[in-house]
Amino acid sequence: MFERFTKAARQVVVGSQQQAADLGHDHIGTEHLLLSLLAADSTDPAADALRECGVNEHSVRAEILRLTAGQASDGEADDEFDGEALRAIGIDPDAVRAKLEETFGADALDRLKSGGSGEATEWRRGRFIGGRPGLTKEAKKAIELSLREAVRLRSGEIDTPHVLLGLLREQRGLGVRILRENGVDLAELRQRALTSLGKAA
Repeated sequence: MFERFTKAARQVVVGSQQQAADLGHDHIGTEHLLLSLLAADSTDPAADALRECGVNEHSVRAEILRLTAGQASDGEADDEFDGEALRAIGIDPDAVRAKLEETFGADALDRLKSGGSGEATEWRRGRFIGGRPGLTKEAKKAIELSLREAVRLRSGEIDTPHVLLGLLREQRGLGVRILRENGVDLAELRQRALTSLGKAA
């Protein structure tokens, strides 16, 4: 399915990995997809839909930190979603690792995995997939639902509003929980995402 993602939608998935790393999280959850959608270009239709509903990157990041203090966010990484799947959507895990090591030192990821002790262990509750955090089941489901939304809407490709629609349909992840707890009208947000695609509800 990943060959149908637009460049912008692929960047959301790539960006979610960076959002997880920036927060020190051991996996990529729906909350990281939400942050990545918000961090998109100012002209991105999904980011616009979120902002029009009063959602901003700063408050979402603060809420994630509050809700995940001392615990995993969506849950453990899904071991089935590995480096091959990331490569299929244009993410080069080795290039990401090289950039992190260039910035933070040659053993940066090893230090993260071991909690600084030098002994490679599980990092918190999730597990690294080939030295990198994997998608949680909730995040993987949200991405799968973005494909279903594109099919349902007879779209030829999966764009960022489809990713947002998939995230909204996935009800168990932290991304939707944060939106609900911040008073976002999910039906209105869904309608704005549909409108950005030129589709009726």
